[in-house]
Formats: sequence, C-alpha cells, structure tokens
Amino acid sequence: MDQRAWKNPYADYDGNPASVQELFDSQGKLTAEFAGRLSNAISQLLMHMENGLKSADPRDCTGYTGWAGIALLYLHLHGVFGEPSFLQKALDYVGHSLTCPTRRRDVTFLCGDAGPLAVAAVVYHRVQRAQESDECLSRLLQLHQSVVMGSGASGLPDELLYGRMGYLYALTFINQQFGHDKIPIQYIQQICEAVLISGEGQSQRFRCQDQSPLMYEWYQEQYVGPAHGLAGIYYFLMQVISWSGRQRVAVDSRQVAVSVLLLTADRWPSFADWCMNYGKHGCRTPDTPFSLFEGMAGTIYFLADLLQPLKSKFPAFEV
Repeated sequence: MDQRAWKNPYADYDGNPASVQELFDSQGKLTAEFAGRLSNAISQLLMHMENGLKSADPRDCTGYTGWAGIALLYLHLHGVFGEPSFLQKALDYVGHSLTCPTRRRDVTFLCGDAGPLAVAAVVYHRVQRAQESDECLSRLLQLHQSVVMGSGASGLPDELLYGRMGYLYALTFINQQFGHDKIPIQYIQQICEAVLISGEGQSQRFRCQDQSPLMYEWYQEQYVGPAHGLAGIYYFLMQVISWSGRQRVAVDSRQVAVSVLLLTADRWPSFADWCMNYGKHGCRTPDTPFSLFEGMAGTIYFLADLLQPLKSKFPAFEV
C-alpha cells in the first residue's frame, strides 16, 4: 500500500510565545522577516509556474485546472500586493479562458463557463473596460434560468463543483468583488430557493426529515464533503445568509443550521514553511501540476493569503 503521509518535522506548539517570535511580533502580526520569506517564495514559485504553463492544456478554460484559475490567482495577487503587472496577467489569462468554453456547457464557477465569465467581468471592471465587463455579466445571467430549473431529467445537482451552488458562487463573487449588488438579489434568492426545495424533496424521499430537513445526493450517493456533498452546500448557504443579510435573502437559516456540518481547518505558518519548499517532499505530480486546485498556483494563492491572514478565504468557496 502506498504511503500517503509524511512525518511532521515541526515541533508542537507548547504555548510559549518565544517559540513563534520569528513568525509573529508582539501585536500578533507577521514579522517583516517571515513576510519577506513568503514574498520571495511567491516570486520564485511564480517564475516556475509561468514556465510550466507553457505546456499546459490550451483548451482548459476552467477555474479548477485551467486558465480561469490562473487569472483568479493573479487577480488575488493584485489585491494583496497592488502590483499593476499582476492585474495585466489576470487580464491576459482570463482573455484566453473566454476563447475555450467547456464542451458540456457546465455552469459552475470552478468547472464550467460561469467561472471564466465571472472572473473576466471583475478583471474588465478593474481595468475600466465596462462594456466587456457587462457583456460577460449578460452571458453569465443567461445561464440563470437553466440553473433554477435544471433538476430532474437534466441531472443538474445542487453541489459546488458541477451544481447550483457552483453557479451561486459565481453570482456572489461578482457582488463581493464589485462591492454592491451588480447581480440583482432576486437572482441569488431564486437559486437559494431552488436548492432548498431540492433538499427538502430529497430529505422526504430518503425519509430522513427528523435527522436532516435538507438532504442532497451526488450520483445516487449522499456525499458529506465540501466538493460534492452536504458540507459544501450547507456551508455556502450559511455564507449567503450572512453576506447578503437575512432580510434580503429568504433562506430559512434555522433549517440550514439544523443540517449544517461545519468543516474547519487551521492554517499554520509551519505549513507555509513546508509549502515554501515546494517540490522537495517527494509528493506525486498531479495531472495539472501548475493549476489552481491541483498544483502550484494553489500553493501560491495560499502563501499570498498568509500575508493578510485576517482576510484569507478559500478560493471559490468563501465570500
């Protein structure tokens, strides 16, 4: 059997502030030395990634493994560093992603056409190309009705990677990035209502209303995790309630709360140190080694998040 774990080379935190003084100052902020290490690692990994992307699949437009994900990384880096060249990179990559829509016409942020359109709308907005931004928004909203009605025979699920929640993320991403309701709130509300109706129906079908008033399945299985399962659906519904305001989005937060399974994970600087030695741990090479969700771009995104940890958000999952 393959060994799927590595020995942890880092000592457990013993509560002694002196053990982390090289990482944090007396106010709990990153030290200049550690922040500099992070920035240097990001620069080095970006050069490696750019070289590797020369052999990446030119037809993969997605956020998960393709060009929209690289554009999202550079959009994030522009937000962290304020460097104009990062915004230009985002513009270049998102333009490429728009030339190769998904063959199956998937509708989600990570695995479908909604991702390139949403990221492009934001990037064009940032560079003051309003007409192109509005065109992307129009194309994004053309998918809306099929997402609302897309259950049953069409097979559109409710989960994050390929279902309604993935499209919902694209809409909330737009409003979060624009800073106002660029997408009218009723579009978001209709998706939420469709997800709730679907969850109630499946809970009744599985006769589990007493255990969970909302239930969902993926390929005839009741997944628990964030990508295809309950945690991702519940957690993102809770975020929409919090972000949009309970009075503005008619989602029953109590119903979701009964069903919610919260997944939490801590991000520690020791893991950042491990990541800064990228490629030296004997890890297997993923199918798309430079992409956002399988490869190096995701590591860079994480390291940039650590430079502003109080603003860190998992891409395509938190708003």
